Amino acid sequence: MSEIVTPYKDQTTSKKEQVATMFNNIAPKYDFLNQLLSMGIHKGWRKRSIQLLKEKKPKTILDIATGTGDFAIEAMKLNPEKVIGVDISEGMLKLGVEKINKLGLQNKIELKLGDSESLPFSDNSFDAITVGFGVRNFENLEKGISDIYRVLKPNGMFVVLEFSKPSKFPIKQVYKLYFKYITPFVGKVFSKDNSAYTYLNESVNAFPDGEDFLKVLRNAGFKETKSIPQTFGIASIYIGTK
Repeated sequence: MSEIVTPYKDQTTSKKEQVATMFNNIAPKYDFLNQLLSMGIHKGWRKRSIQLLKEKKPKTILDIATGTGDFAIEAMKLNPEKVIGVDISEGMLKLGVEKINKLGLQNKIELKLGDSESLPFSDNSFDAITVGFGVRNFENLEKGISDIYRVLKPNGMFVVLEFSKPSKFPIKQVYKLYFKYITPFVGKVFSKDNSAYTYLNESVNAFPDGEDFLKVLRNAGFKETKSIPQTFGIASIYIGTK
């Protein structure tokens, strides 16, 4: 089981509750900080993640830890009948709904409050499932992945985009400095949450990336698992089929 890292060390509430509180706190600045801190690179990663589903032609897609809905919106390029996004943060979902309404996609994309470890859907419900920068926030990673497997249809594809840890010099050293010092400082200045972007660094360090995460997928039952490093290994796209 992976190590449990929480945003607020002085609180005794569960990781799930703390993560929901954290995202409610930073929601107003989340999209802005994503763009600033990643210098826009995350958009290319998101596009590549969704493109991996193209051959499957999924009609129903579930986007977990949907946040403000960027992955769900990107998934519309696959021309699905329905995309459902779930998240534990009401603050993020509120902004996501506003974004989707502005784009006129409210008939195609539905956002709802939901827990990744106890998804409110029946078995074999979705052709494809995505998670963008969300699996490291699961309180129980193995339980969350197992529930994702449960609601995915047979032969359905699961795509995860998550930060990983670069191993080559000098990217490894630059990345560590950036995540440890620059990201928390900028996040604190703009989001007014002292812990959120320190937690980002800690949660990335604690996350079992690469082959370790593929093992979690395989243990849950996923086949044809693969890890695709992005931008010198700063992030990785993981895929698996049921």
